[in-house]
Amino acid sequence: MASAASTVVSPSLSASTTRLPRRNYSLISPANSLLSPIKTSISNIGRQERSFTSFPRRTSLCRRMATPQSTRKGVICSASSALPSALLFDCDGVLVDTEKDGHRISFNDTFTERELGVTWDVDLYGELLKIGGGKERMTSYFNKTGWPDKAPKSEEERKEFIASLHKRKTELFMALIEKKLLPLRPGVAKLIDQALAKGVKVAVCSTSNEKAVSAIVSCLLGPERAKKIDIFAGDVVPRKKPDPAIYLLAASTLGVEPSSCVVVEDSAIGLAAAKAAGMKCIVTKSGYTADEDFLNADAVFDCIGDPPEERFDLAFCGSLLEKQYVS
Repeated sequence: MASAASTVVSPSLSASTTRLPRRNYSLISPANSLLSPIKTSISNIGRQERSFTSFPRRTSLCRRMATPQSTRKGVICSASSALPSALLFDCDGVLVDTEKDGHRISFNDTFTERELGVTWDVDLYGELLKIGGGKERMTSYFNKTGWPDKAPKSEEERKEFIASLHKRKTELFMALIEKKLLPLRPGVAKLIDQALAKGVKVAVCSTSNEKAVSAIVSCLLGPERAKKIDIFAGDVVPRKKPDPAIYLLAASTLGVEPSSCVVVEDSAIGLAAAKAAGMKCIVTKSGYTADEDFLNADAVFDCIGDPPEERFDLAFCGSLLEKQYVS
């Protein structure tokens, strides 16, 4: 629902603004402006293009990238002096697009090594990603399709069986990361450097195994950045995303208010976890999540982006703490 004080003004409606092409620009006004006639057009924009779903209170000019619509590159917006207390990143799909050619391959190699007769193809793994956590993913799959002949029969032994599979899968995945076969997504290092330079706390919050997440942070972001980044991952909380436990733990440990945190996620379950924790959330879509529903996100982009293809920066993250919802 739009706040009574939320208004979006097109350039043609503002006498103090230079006229600019409506398709490429939008002007965000101070919170005390009220222009009800544009309510319908705002609603239409929200349905047609979710690349930018939130607006700061301060007046700022947000320029749409001059690229084909199909790329959905969003807007560059960085007109705020506010900064988040903490910037919290999901790992898989946000720092690195790891799922299809990283985790999935490692799961399948583990299944082959153990001669389980199981293979997760690309489409199947996409469905399984709706379940947070690798051990939980395997357990759910076997409960639904039937446990392999080599699997034990008792529930307790099956937990140990799943844990052993996951341990081996993590080892194989870490080997891929250490070989640097999977690169960082565009803009990740830039945004982290901006945050660290401004004294904003940075953490990675993931359902993946802590060793796997640490390997990604250390190998791909480098040891200098890694020592300044807190990691909350794996079984550090009893309930995985979409439960907010991982994000609430991060805020508590870092000594910051959840409402002052900005999360970068790539999935619907991650978005749900961040919002349930009372945090702002930017979605950077990944290969497996491009078609998911991100209606509740504060902003949605295809990636963070490096100049000259930058989508957003730290100042934009700060602006979300001042914005009002427009729907």
